[in-house]
Amino acid sequence: MNDPIATLDAARATGTAAFSKFMAVLQRIADASEPLSVAQLAAQTGYPRPTVYRIVGALIAEGLAIESLRGGTFELGPRLMSLASRSWERSDLRVAAIDALQTLRDATQETVHLAVRSGTEMVYIEKLESPHAVRMASRIGTRVTLYSSSVGKAYLASLDTRARDSLLQGLTFQRFTSNTIVEPSALAAELEATRERGHAEDREENEAQIFCYGCAIRGPDGQPVACISVSIPLFRKSATPLETYVAPLRAACQAVAERLAPVSRGTV
Repeated sequence: MNDPIATLDAARATGTAAFSKFMAVLQRIADASEPLSVAQLAAQTGYPRPTVYRIVGALIAEGLAIESLRGGTFELGPRLMSLASRSWERSDLRVAAIDALQTLRDATQETVHLAVRSGTEMVYIEKLESPHAVRMASRIGTRVTLYSSSVGKAYLASLDTRARDSLLQGLTFQRFTSNTIVEPSALAAELEATRERGHAEDREENEAQIFCYGCAIRGPDGQPVACISVSIPLFRKSATPLETYVAPLRAACQAVAERLAPVSRGTV
């Protein structure tokens, strides 16, 4: 007689594997700088072409992907964009942060990002552009690494030891510039320095000629819930960065943390 629990566990495992493949293809479509073909998606995911054909067909049927105008390649569909827009507009974090982000952008006159962790990366969920002509190429949805970005290093440095070590074990290092940290021991030293000074620095580690400062927003339990960064082209970086960027950055993070804190702090 079949074991019903074992059968259920097997069904769950199969469903999880299938969903993971579905999401892997969708993520590749989302991350691509231009629409990808089935052959390209198969090469990037490592899945057989027939599998990718079936997944792309299902994505199109659900409105999560569409065939691009040039044909034979695929991009994100209107349903996914609608879902993402609703999530973005209703995000408690974004609503709590938007005023502080605008104040920070106006004070620094530079591009600011709000980022949250997604696996072993950080994802920008809000971006306010600098009013200057030279701007950042990033966009909402851009993913950056934990070890090369100011938001990632700010997040790691704010974690307790166990949580930080667990994340560090899953990192795969890739060099983006000559300044990128790619050694675990060097990253550990950098995170300790970040913790001591209270803010993170991306010294042209993620993108050449771009310097970023990052700071974590802590929840009521003291753990990081998100991070904010200020990104500056190196040629216009202030000679007094602590006053120009770091002080208003810390103030912005504190303001968001206070808005996220429980209302129960009031008097009885």
